[in-house]
Amino acid sequence: MSATPVYRFDNAIVRTPCHWIVDGLRAVDLGAPDYAKVLAEHAAYIVALEDAGVTVEVLPALEAYPDSMFVEDPALVFHEGAIVMRPGAASRFGEAAEIAPVLKKRFSRVLDLAAPGFADGGDILVLGDRVMIGLSDRTNETGAGALADALRELGKNPVIVRTPPNVLHFKSDCSLLDEETVLSTRRLAAGGVFDGLRILFTPDGEEGAANALRINDRVFVGSAFPKTIAMLEGAGYRVVPLATSEIAKVDAGLSCMSLRWRA
Repeated sequence: MSATPVYRFDNAIVRTPCHWIVDGLRAVDLGAPDYAKVLAEHAAYIVALEDAGVTVEVLPALEAYPDSMFVEDPALVFHEGAIVMRPGAASRFGEAAEIAPVLKKRFSRVLDLAAPGFADGGDILVLGDRVMIGLSDRTNETGAGALADALRELGKNPVIVRTPPNVLHFKSDCSLLDEETVLSTRRLAAGGVFDGLRILFTPDGEEGAANALRINDRVFVGSAFPKTIAMLEGAGYRVVPLATSEIAKVDAGLSCMSLRWRA
């Protein structure tokens, strides 16, 4: 396990939602999100980060990229450095070029993911002893292999695993609770990817709660998942419920709205 828990953060980058978020990518059409409500969810998320002890830098909106508020997909950041990714959706590829100069101002080491593969940050779960790369519709084998090489350059231990069919991102179905525990759906854990770890399963009907976010002494969870919130509180976690109903309409969750690291 790492000397400092991997959920200890003091810095984060977020990006203001653009007006075109209403046309963001979605696997299932639940209707377009309401822009004003997306702004409210994003603002509450920033406040929660700050309340957890994180300094937040807010980047301006990118109107050319509807999904650009989800900054975790085009980049990965660690204490040791950053990696500029190659997003797996064609409409998002330009986001990597937009985030690269921001990272180069903050990290002494910034690696570019080698072509021609693709990888999204939403498929990456950082644990205490390894970094899991989930193969999905947005992260292919070539991209996963290139990302594994980049992670090794930063001193990380990559492990490539598979995301179940019909699951957008690996982290759509899981999240870190602490360095020995993950929150997961049963369909994801059934493949044995979390063998050796303690698993808390999302209650039936609340699979969407799996994309929680551990920040320092708190766990952010979608407020629409009361059974999951009660379960985590019963297990001793300090839960911060946050509204996610609008961003969920564009296949998003709590982890993808920020890049987080310990300076």
